[in-house]
Amino acid sequence: MPLWLFVVIKSALVLFVVVTTFAYAMLAERKVLAWMQLRPGPNRVGPWGLLQPAADAAKMLFKEDLTPATADSLIYRLAPWISMITAMGVFAVIPFSESSSGLWSIGDVNAGILFVFSLTSLGVYGISLAGWSSGSKFPLLGSLRSTAQMISYELAMTLSVVGVLILAGTTSLAGIVHAQNKLWFVIPQFLGFIIYVITAVAETNRAPFDLVEAETELVGGFHTEYSGLRFGLFFIAEYLNMITVSCIATLLFFGGWNPLFGLSVIPGIVWFVLKVGFVIFIYIWLRATLPRLRYDRLMAFGWQVLLPLATLNLMATAAIVAWKG
Repeated sequence: MPLWLFVVIKSALVLFVVVTTFAYAMLAERKVLAWMQLRPGPNRVGPWGLLQPAADAAKMLFKEDLTPATADSLIYRLAPWISMITAMGVFAVIPFSESSSGLWSIGDVNAGILFVFSLTSLGVYGISLAGWSSGSKFPLLGSLRSTAQMISYELAMTLSVVGVLILAGTTSLAGIVHAQNKLWFVIPQFLGFIIYVITAVAETNRAPFDLVEAETELVGGFHTEYSGLRFGLFFIAEYLNMITVSCIATLLFFGGWNPLFGLSVIPGIVWFVLKVGFVIFIYIWLRATLPRLRYDRLMAFGWQVLLPLATLNLMATAAIVAWKG
């Protein structure tokens, strides 16, 4: 089989799994939120509501797709695809497991974590351009908020991960997992993990950091003027980003596909999925529990609390590794 055809087949398979995971992650979130808030949740479409994602997708496809008269039509149409493509592109280098035949991934990049951060940072362009091109003040304010929020929290996120890279001695995602065969990095890097989780929630614009689409202030934020399929693309991109940061947290802090308590009888891919599901549950738990922050406090928390803590964690990790070396 030609190499290009093999890569295309793997890419199609990964995209199918990822999109299916998005659909049922959305259903799981609605179910878990309902359970936490003593509500039934979706239970009408299909057995136990399992066909609700399909019904939502059909509704999005058949809704009228409008373009405001004051919008920059080209940028307005491109913006959702920018967010979608950058969200999907990250999965090209994420290893899901490992077997005797090699890694379960589309590609194995030596600087995998750098590729992930560089590609995910481009996602803010989709949101910024969507708000600017809509020709309306509320989307513009939402996109400006998003840009400031991304820059602020991305610094702390990057610094929180550098401690893991120092301990692992590599930027390869598979190499970081191999370095955790004996001890998961969530133990020596617990502060880094807490900072990563908080900044990841802010980076993906999820509650309680969803200030870019605060309906009480900005109607719908950057996607106020979007409807139909284009709105659905932003929605998909948000969930894909949530799955992405959960996968990265699993690889960096929870040993990837390494088994818990030495239970290697369970396949590595199962361990990986369970750990990713645990991180996604934390996301849902935060959304169900915490109120939305005020914007000035959100920015102050990022610059005055998280960034100094991430810098302190990095310096302490470097000093300990240098002392032991």
